[in-house]
Amino acid sequence: MNGKLVGSIVIGAALTFGAVVYYTQVYYYYDTVPANGSTDVVLTSLATGQPEAIPYADFQAIDAGSSPIRYRACFTTTMSLAALSETYEAYEGAVPRNAPGWFECFDAEAVGAALESGEALPFTVLRNIEFGIDRVAAITADGRGYVWEEVNDCGDKAYDGTPLGEDCPER
Repeated sequence: MNGKLVGSIVIGAALTFGAVVYYTQVYYYYDTVPANGSTDVVLTSLATGQPEAIPYADFQAIDAGSSPIRYRACFTTTMSLAALSETYEAYEGAVPRNAPGWFECFDAEAVGAALESGEALPFTVLRNIEFGIDRVAAITADGRGYVWEEVNDCGDKAYDGTPLGEDCPER
C-alpha cells in the first residue's frame, strides 16, 4: 500500500509541475500591448533607413519580457504590396515564429505559406530592436499584416560564440 501512495504522490507532483510549466510558458508571461493609434505599425523606409508609420487598423499585439523574440502583432493596412515594395525595405529569410494558440489572429504556418507562395511579402520593421534581434512584418495582398521578432546574423553569432563581424553593431 505504501508504494501505491508514494507512486501516486510522485505522479501527482509531476502532473502539477507540468501544468504549472505549461501555464507559465503559454499564458503567464505574455501581456497585451496597448495600441497607441499612430506608431504601432512602422516599416523601415528605403529612402531614409528610418522607421515610418504606415496606415493601419485592427491592431492586436502581445509581448513577454521573458524572451526577446515573443512579440507578435496583427493588423490590417490599406497600402498595396506594390506601394509597400517601392517604399519600404524588404527582409530576406523571414520565417514566422509560432504564437500561443490563444492569440488567434497569428497563424505562423499560414503566414509562412503566404510568404513562400508570394501572397505575402516580408518587410523590415526595425533592425536590432535589441542586439541581435530584428522585428519583421509580413503583409498579404489583401492587406493583412503580421509582425514578429527574429534572431539576426549578429544574434546567431553572439549566441553561439562565433566572433562578431564588423557589420554587427556595438552591444
